Amino acid sequence: MYGLDVNFLNDRPEYRPAVKERQRGAAIAPGDRRVTFLGLGLGLALLALTGGAWLFLQTQNNQLRERQVQLDQELGLLKAEQANLVKLNSDTQQIKDETAALAGVFNAIKPWSATFNEISSRTPPNVRIVSITQKELPASARPASPAPSPSPSPGASPAATPAAAPAPPPTGIIEIKGQANSFNDVNDFLLVLQNSKFLKGDKTQITAAQLGEPRTPQQIQVGKQTNTNTGGGPQPKLPPEVAFTIQTELTDVPASELLQELESQKATGLVTRIERLQQKGVGKP
Repeated sequence: MYGLDVNFLNDRPEYRPAVKERQRGAAIAPGDRRVTFLGLGLGLALLALTGGAWLFLQTQNNQLRERQVQLDQELGLLKAEQANLVKLNSDTQQIKDETAALAGVFNAIKPWSATFNEISSRTPPNVRIVSITQKELPASARPASPAPSPSPSPGASPAATPAAAPAPPPTGIIEIKGQANSFNDVNDFLLVLQNSKFLKGDKTQITAAQLGEPRTPQQIQVGKQTNTNTGGGPQPKLPPEVAFTIQTELTDVPASELLQELESQKATGLVTRIERLQQKGVGKP
């Protein structure tokens, strides 16, 4: 009923080593070089991969260097154009400042001819102007002169240095001396002058007014005969006149705001210059 299977070959020492040798030789044969070729191929593949990566990196570096050189050249051109642009902006700003200063000079001009015509046109019939003179203002009444602008540093660009403002025209007192038939005529003349846009109303005032003596009429000579009183009576006397002095100052209103008044007083040259500057965008229209 029971079977016994016993292999006695395993108990023989001369047979058992051969079996083990066969088992070990079946895994790797002593003469098989595939492993060597495989390792050699793997090493060559790694070397080729490393070399390819190195060549790729070198190519990329060369391209980056060429690109850097190109960018440096473009940057140099852009810096040159930027310097030219800064210079153009500086020149443009300087021209604008000079033009504005020139417009300011024209704007501060009040022609004496127009001023004289203005005073003459406002003189009443009963008032006779003897002289019109200009005197300097006292030192205490003169406007403070603007502080000098600091000198620019050597490295500062011209655009950073503002143009100096034009010096204000010399101001002074205008003194009008004349004769009037009465004090009322002097007062009327004063009120008319105070309404003039060429003069400062608050600075226009009478500084002197004195009634003179009765006057003797001048003799009239016709040919070789002189018209005299032959009746033996007293000489006729004319009413006395009032000698007055009025002081005033020119207005600070810009000439661009007095174009109509200047044109009415025949100051067409100044009006034309101011209008031309306004057409070019300089000054207030």
